[in-house]
Amino acid sequence: MKPWRQDNAMHSLPDVHSTIRVPRNAGFLKTLMAYLGPGLMIAVGYMDPGNWATDIAGGARYGYKLLSVILISNLFAILLQHLALKLGIATGRDLAQACRDSFSKPVSIILWLLAEIAIAATDLAEVIGSAIALNLLFGLPLSIGVSITVLDVLLMLYLQHKGFRVIESIVAGLIFLIFFCFAYEIYVSKPDLQQIAGGLLPRPEVVTTPGMLYIAIGILGATVMPHNLYLHSSIVQTRDYDRTVDGRRKAIKFATIDSTVSLLLAFFINAAILILSAAAFHTSGNQHIADITDAYHLLDPLLGVKLASIMFAVALLASGQNSTLTGTLAGQIVMEGFLNLRLKPWLRRLITRLLAVVPALVITLLYGEKGTAELLVFSQVILSLQLSFAVVPLVQFTGNHLKMGEFVNPKWMTVIAWVVAVVIIVLNGYLLWQTLF
Repeated sequence: MKPWRQDNAMHSLPDVHSTIRVPRNAGFLKTLMAYLGPGLMIAVGYMDPGNWATDIAGGARYGYKLLSVILISNLFAILLQHLALKLGIATGRDLAQACRDSFSKPVSIILWLLAEIAIAATDLAEVIGSAIALNLLFGLPLSIGVSITVLDVLLMLYLQHKGFRVIESIVAGLIFLIFFCFAYEIYVSKPDLQQIAGGLLPRPEVVTTPGMLYIAIGILGATVMPHNLYLHSSIVQTRDYDRTVDGRRKAIKFATIDSTVSLLLAFFINAAILILSAAAFHTSGNQHIADITDAYHLLDPLLGVKLASIMFAVALLASGQNSTLTGTLAGQIVMEGFLNLRLKPWLRRLITRLLAVVPALVITLLYGEKGTAELLVFSQVILSLQLSFAVVPLVQFTGNHLKMGEFVNPKWMTVIAWVVAVVIIVLNGYLLWQTLF
């Protein structure tokens, strides 16, 4: 692979590029505080409503056995997000800009279309998740809840004018709300700690049992999100670190701490959803539970407490709204990076949202709750199929000395990254075969 074809004069997300001050010659904690934020925004993608459907189905049907899949997926995510932030900081390019610079125009267009499909699938999960939460909390019909989500365009437009730190703060607040809700759920569900520990160990039956493998790949697709790789490579550049070798090396170190800690928080939330489902449904003989609405209605009677269902729905709504904020930015980064096309933020958001709202509205009107639940799981399968097309270029770029210079991946990291990429490709190929034939 050749060096970059052109100097990267066009900044990623130019309105917020290098706008967040990083103190010079400050202590470790003060410097780390300046870098905290992008990791939490990435973590949002690992706990969006699409994860809920796969985690609930996995916990209800197979108990704690798929916890190991969530753990492995999270380790994959930590590695891939590290590569994404390193690409952004070391080269000054986001992943979309790097693809446009390195590949031919036809290849770039195909990768752009695939990235847009992944973002539409993500947005679909957010729309359905938010609509379900509004239905559970306030009794709004799903079709009205889906329509209301179009108003997120106005919310995002307003927040973008307030500065990037405001968006990061709102995302962080909603994540800790979700964390608090699930800490409560775990407390009242009283899961079997020994079985949780056993579930974290990989077992061969995950691969040999077709139904378990299907959900496992769905969890992988819902956990490692392709649009997050584009997003992370861009938003780490909002910090005003020194654009020197030492400055970039320091930025990579602190951004990696931010990313890793945030993704461990996302692991707790994802694992908590599956543990709650296993403790409440699998052990009580309700293995058929596979969607969010059924889970909501059964939590209170099964756990014998009043607030379990409400906390569950509040966390779902927070999750949907959080994903809306990050999905908007990812859409902007992908379109500007691949096409060098700059649309007004409200127009870009409206187009993306309508691509998700229209199919969700049609399915809701035709098939009701069952249709939206199946659409939610299907959106995660689409995401897992798109993942390879973001992962392979990322591993290629960060393992290339001509493109990364002194920041190129060490050999051991390149080998592990390619193993992760191959595992993702093989599992997704198998899933496609199972789905079609």
